[in-house]
Amino acid sequence: MKILLVCAGGMSTGLLMKKLEAYWAEKGEDNSINAVGLSEYPDVYKNYDIIMVGPQVSYRLKEIKETTGMPCDTIPSFDYAVANCPNIMKLANKLYSQK
Repeated sequence: MKILLVCAGGMSTGLLMKKLEAYWAEKGEDNSINAVGLSEYPDVYKNYDIIMVGPQVSYRLKEIKETTGMPCDTIPSFDYAVANCPNIMKLANKLYSQK
């Protein structure tokens, strides 16, 4: 699964991206992920299967869905804050099943 994380500038999602990569390595899962800011997603979204949005930009979720036509949702604030990888992956798998 190829996941695109979108946040305001790509910084906080970059930290989450590293935690998810470590989680997958531990589990032996083969996924890929990239983190970008709001201004970048229109240029790269076609290279991904799903889009996950940081809670700080959840107000743009409708626009992102309309622009991309892809499965996307906001990562819940608590899961995002503590990098709850199992819960975030449940959401990712749910979105991927809508593809």
